[in-house]
This record gives sequence, structure tokens and C-alpha cells, in this order.
Amino acid sequence: MFRDFYIVVLLLLSTIENNGINARAPPEPYYGRLIGSFTEFAHGIKGIVYAVDESTLFIKGFAYDGTGPDAFFWVGNSARPSPEGYIIPYPEEYSGREPPILQAHNNTDIILRLPMGKRIRDIRWLSVWCRRFTVDFGEVFIPPLLDVPRPRVLPEFKRLAHGLRSSNISVLDAKTFYIPNLHYDGAGPDAYFWVGNGSQPNIMGVKVPNELGSYEVLRGYQGEDIEIQLPGNLTVYDIDWLAVWCVEYRHNFGHVVIPKDLDVPPALGQTKITPEWWYNPTTTTTQRPKAKNCKEIIDGKLQVQWEIQGDSVVIELYGRITEDQYMAFGLSGANGRSQMVNGDVVVAFYDRSQLRFRVEDYYISHLSQCDGKQGVCPDERIGGRNDAVYIHGDRKNGVTYIKYRRFLQTNEPVNDQAIPIDREVNVIAAIGPLNSRKEANSHSHTGDEHTVDDIKIDFSSKNEHSCMSSLYDRKDENIVKPWPSRTIISENTITAKIGPTGGKKGYTAITGYPSWGIAWYLNDLLIPEVYVERGQTYTFLIEGGNDETQPARYHPFYISDSDEGGYGQKSQLKQSRQTVYAGVKFEDDGYPKPTAAGRYCEWQHITIDKSNDIETFEEYKKTLKLECEPGEPAVLNWTVSFDTPNLVYYQCYTHNNLGWKIHVVDPGTTLHRNGVNIIYLNISLLLILNLIAIHYANAIRCNL
Repeated sequence: MFRDFYIVVLLLLSTIENNGINARAPPEPYYGRLIGSFTEFAHGIKGIVYAVDESTLFIKGFAYDGTGPDAFFWVGNSARPSPEGYIIPYPEEYSGREPPILQAHNNTDIILRLPMGKRIRDIRWLSVWCRRFTVDFGEVFIPPLLDVPRPRVLPEFKRLAHGLRSSNISVLDAKTFYIPNLHYDGAGPDAYFWVGNGSQPNIMGVKVPNELGSYEVLRGYQGEDIEIQLPGNLTVYDIDWLAVWCVEYRHNFGHVVIPKDLDVPPALGQTKITPEWWYNPTTTTTQRPKAKNCKEIIDGKLQVQWEIQGDSVVIELYGRITEDQYMAFGLSGANGRSQMVNGDVVVAFYDRSQLRFRVEDYYISHLSQCDGKQGVCPDERIGGRNDAVYIHGDRKNGVTYIKYRRFLQTNEPVNDQAIPIDREVNVIAAIGPLNSRKEANSHSHTGDEHTVDDIKIDFSSKNEHSCMSSLYDRKDENIVKPWPSRTIISENTITAKIGPTGGKKGYTAITGYPSWGIAWYLNDLLIPEVYVERGQTYTFLIEGGNDETQPARYHPFYISDSDEGGYGQKSQLKQSRQTVYAGVKFEDDGYPKPTAAGRYCEWQHITIDKSNDIETFEEYKKTLKLECEPGEPAVLNWTVSFDTPNLVYYQCYTHNNLGWKIHVVDPGTTLHRNGVNIIYLNISLLLILNLIAIHYANAIRCNL
């Protein structure tokens, strides 16, 4: 009987839970707040109208025969549709002074955006109206005091690791987040936007593409405003949090909780944070342009992708260049052949002084540096206009990626050429150094840094893909040289803080092991090799965090024979394979407990990780700043026993791969540091040597 009662209770709880989850989300399909159906008077007007948000209407299944001579979508605030109204242009984008007359539709889904800053509360009706004959073909009335869905403002990202922070995040619609002023150092090795269920971010989450719709590992952000959209059929009603999450190391860099009482607009494609040309305003889903065309312009060094978007062309350049170089691409200066002189190009590069990517419109009058009048000159410097619009840039694995837009026709007849879409056209490209003005300097003339063959592109093509492989997959000819490992010798007091791993030149290059973006800094050095002497006592001042509720900022320090660490996350069997020398005590029942967890101090990037472009750790450290939480360091005293092996490791108790080597030596061992011999001699050894010296001195005296 009790068993049956227990089963009934479980079923009841399950039903309540499921009903609660379903009650959170609006019924599907969801188009917003229902206004009503059109009342048809003429021309077959049909459709169901919804309020998407404060300024947007959605018509599901709109029908109209298209035979009215001067018909428009028409709204107003009078008691009934009348000439005292105004047009809602459809389509929203049009050429000419007047909006186009409404065309025929048969079961079309339509998004209407109220013009001139009007809100739904400012109107009382929507009509299909013939302006010439003042005739109402069909109408629907807005219910008074209609409560429309609105975006919801959330708190900022919780700040846990890697400099992650933002301003208040907004839920713009059921699939779209707006994240303003996003900062993140980009040093996480496997970090993504991540959503899921539960009270805290966890491994049972889902990756969310970045602002470009890409699932690549997150780059660094420096106060950028971005928009991201949930993948597939996922909506904000299905999730409990949005986080920046490291998949490989299962760590939360920061998150924001999604409230249960959301009432946000549906995701119908109406949300426009990125430029308007980026979206198709009449579709029911937001589509991001994806370039399907690709041509390798300079062998192994420069690829270009392109796609026509309305009256513009979107160009994506991928260049295997350094940060003091540019890449240029554009139209040839001569018909029928590729010629630099008189060419119209866009120069794209990373400006290290301004810490941003740039695109500049150039005109090439001569093959020389710009003197302000002629040469390879930015249009703006010679009286023209920069018609290249930067969209996005990134630098990864030795490849610089820059995406920009340019109008097909710019109305600058001297400096700019029109991009034809009815035929092939010759193009030119080059890579080369930037001068002190951050302008294109002369490239080499060896043929491997500029176009030498006659290359043609049809910009209207849909699937011209001659790139054999991605530049990201090419072997980097400039092998990154790791920073030399630092050493700590003859230091009895050692501080331990957290800091970034130093990219390709740091932790992984030094140790050969993967990192998850942070590592130990001992005496403010990145994972130095420490030398200690048997029989001596050493004091470690630990500042790796002591708040167990924040795993990304909780790093107790311990010493063992494991080159991996992470004792606290290991199974009992794997723990038995480690020998711990300091930093862990064992309870009476054998349960381990870390003892060296002090306040949290972290060396953080001032902007983003610049390790790949810096030759020495000393210079790299100048790009960091130290941030410490209130509190005191933990003190770990370690007396090195005489049976300690020659090699042990300082590590993090809760995470793998944060530390490195401790060399254990006998008294009297000669070590070398910066060319100077250092001899360990303890007091007992000195006494023995002194006694031997006295003995021999007495023997000599007796013989005399």
C-alpha cells in the first residue's frame, strides 16, 4: 500500500513539474499578443494580426488580390479608418520618394514596423486603405490597453574568471540576447556561450553561436556590443541561464540567470541590432549572410569570400599576416588585366595602437607611399570618402580575418569604381607592412605578396568555391618560440597567485600539457621551476581563492608527485596513485581536505591576450594588472623531508594543469642561475666541514 502511495506521489510531482515548465512558455506557435483577424470589405483581404512588440505588427497568412490602384497598409488614431492616417511602408526598404503600392499576396507572413517612432499604443486600427479613392478594403482594431510583449533587461554577467564582464544584458526576443560592453580576455582554451537548465551552469548545456553565427572558440572582447541568438528551436523559455563556459575544463567564467516570468517578443526576424541590411525583414527567421564564394588570391597567404547583399557586397578576407601588416583587395586599374596603378582597393588591418581592426578605402595613383596627393592613398586623405564599412575582425592561429561591406556604386567617380554584377571583372590584391601612419607601405615584388596573374571574379556568382583548404589548416611557417622557463632558487618565502597562461608561448609551450586559461604565478613569474633543499623549510603565501562556491576562483595550492594535479577531482583510486607532500590534510576517516586556500589574487589582461605578439615574459607582464579580493593569503609551511623524490610538482587541488616543477636537491648541490654558481650548504654540513678542517689543522700542528 505504501509503495502504491509513493508511486502516486511521484507521478503527481512529475505532473506538477511538467505543467510548471510548460506554463512558463507561451503556446506554440507564438507570434505575439493576438489583436484579431482582418474584417474584409473588398479585394479578398485576409490575415490574423499580432502585436510583436511596442512598434511591430505581424500578419499571419495575409491575402490581397493586388488590384487596388493606390493601396497601402494604413494606421491611425481616429475612431474608424479614415484619410487621417499614415502609411506603414511595405516592404520597409524601398527606393524612391514614395513607398511602393501594396502588391498581391497569397497567405504571406508579413512584419510591419510602425514608422516615425510610433508605438502600438498610438494607433487604434490597421487597415488596407486605398488612398486615391479613400476606400477601406479591410480593417482590424487594436484592443484598448493592449499589453504588448517587451524586451526584458537582466543583470550583467557574474564576474568569475578571465575578466568577463558586461553591462546589463537584454532579452530582445524569444531567441535573441543583446550583450553590451562585453569584456573577455579570450584566454579560455575551449570557451563558448552556453545555455542550459539548473540553478548553476553545468556540463549539460548547449553551445550558442557567437555574434557571427559561428561555433568557434570565443575570441577576446573589448567593450563590444553584440547580439547572439539561440540555436535551432531553442528559446529563452527553455533555459535557466546564459553563461560563458569552458567545455574542456568544465568551468563557468560567468553567467546570468533567466527569470521565470519572461514575456518577451517572439523571434520573427524583427530584431535588428546589427545593421539593417544584415537581415531580411519579411522572413520569419533571422538569417545571417554566409559567403559561399571563395577564391585564393595570393597562394597560401590570402583568400577572399564574397556575397552580394542588396546594393552592397560583403567581403571576407583571410590573410596569413602579422599584426604589423595589411591585406588589400579590390578592383584592377585596367580593363582586361590586373594592374595596381589606378586600382580601387580596400586595405584591411589590425591597428595595434588603437587595439581595433580597420578597413580603409584606397586609390592607387602611383606605386609609391602616399604624399597626401598621390601614391597609394586612403581616399579620405586625398579628398574622398571611406566607403568601406567594417563589420568584424579576428586573429587566430596566425590568420587575420576581416569582414567589411562596400556599396556596389559609391557615387565617387574619381577614386571609386562601380562593382559590376553582370560580368567578370579583374581584381588585385597585396599584403605588406604598415608605415608609421598606419597606412599601406610598399609590399615586396617577389610575387608571393601581391597578385601577378590576371585574376577575375564574378561578384554575382552564387557558388564559386575554388579554395582548396582553409588558411587555418595550413602549417604556420612562423613557428612560435616559447618563452624560457623561469626559475626560483634560494628563496625560502614564495608567493602564489593566479594569472593567464601566456597563450602559445606560455604554459602549454613550456610544459607540453594543455591549459584551461590560467596558471600559477610564483613570485609573480609564470609557472617557474622551483629549487628546494632537503631538510629546509619553505613558506608559501597562497592567494588562489577560498570561496568553494565559485569553482573558477577556488584554487587551493598543494604539492605532490603528480604532473597533472587536481587531487580533489580525482577518484579514490586515482588519488591513491598520488603522493601528497604538502597542502592536504586527511581526516580521521581518510577524507582529504585542502589546507592552503587564501584570498583570490589574479594577474589579469588589461585588454586582451597579446602573448603571441610579445617576445618576452617581462614585456607580456606589462600587459597585465593585479586584482586582489579582500582578505589574507593562506600560509603553507613545508619542511622538505629527506625522502622526498628529486622531482615533485606544485599544483591546484581542484583543477588540472595549473602548476609545474619543484626540483628537490641535497645540501651542497651546485646550481646555475644566470651564469652564477649557487651552492646549497646547510648548517650541519658546515659544522662537519669545520670539524674536519680543525682536525687537519691540529694534525699539522702536532707534526710540526
